[in-house]
Amino acid sequence: MASDAPTRAPSDAWIGAADRALRALFAPAHASRPVPPPSPPSEGGAPELSPDERRRAAALMRVNHAGEIAAQALYHGQAIAARSDTTRRMLLDAAREESDHLAWCESRLKELDSRPSLLNPLWYTGSFLIGALAALAGDPASLGFVVETERQVEGHLDEHLGRLPATDLRSRAIVQQMRADEATHGANARAAGGVDLPGPVRALMRRTARIMTGTAYWV
Repeated sequence: MASDAPTRAPSDAWIGAADRALRALFAPAHASRPVPPPSPPSEGGAPELSPDERRRAAALMRVNHAGEIAAQALYHGQAIAARSDTTRRMLLDAAREESDHLAWCESRLKELDSRPSLLNPLWYTGSFLIGALAALAGDPASLGFVVETERQVEGHLDEHLGRLPATDLRSRAIVQQMRADEATHGANARAAGGVDLPGPVRALMRRTARIMTGTAYWV
C-alpha cells in the first residue's frame, strides 16, 4: 500500500520554507484573482474619505496585511512539519490563496498612502514557529489549529467591517472577500479531520492575536 508520509529531504523542505518566507516578506505580493470590486455607490458616487477616515482605514488595512503575513507563516510552518503529503498540499494551497489577500491589502495600503507594519518580519517568524509547533502535535491537531485560527480571523474581520468608514467601499469589498475565503479554509480543514483544540489553547491564541493586531494598528 502506498504511503502518504512526507518523502522530501529535510534540506529541500527548509530551502523551500526559506524561499517562501523571503517572498512573503520582501517580494511584491501577486494575486491570482483581481481585487474584489466595491459595491456600486449610491446615486452621486462614493464620497471622498476625510483625512481621519483615511488614517483609520489605513490602520485597519495595515492590521489585515500583518494578519496575512502571519497567516502565510502559520501555513508555511504547519506545512514543513506536516505528517502527510495530503495535509501539506492542503496547507500550501490555502497559503497561496492567502497570498491574494496579502496583495489586495498591500494594494489598498498604497492607495491610502500608507505602509505595511514595520514589524512584519517579527510577525512572520513568530507565526512560523507557532505553526510548526502546532504541526508537531499531528495532522488532526494542526488542522484543528487552522479551524480555530480561521474562526477567530472571521470574528476579527467582522469587527473591522464595523470599524471601517461606511464610505470606504474599496476596503470593505476586500475585507468581505477575505472573510468568505477564511470561512472556506476553516470548513475545509474541519472536513479534512481537524479536531477541536483545548480551551486554554484557544484562549492563548486569542491573546496572541490581540497583541499583534493592537501593535500593527500603530507600528
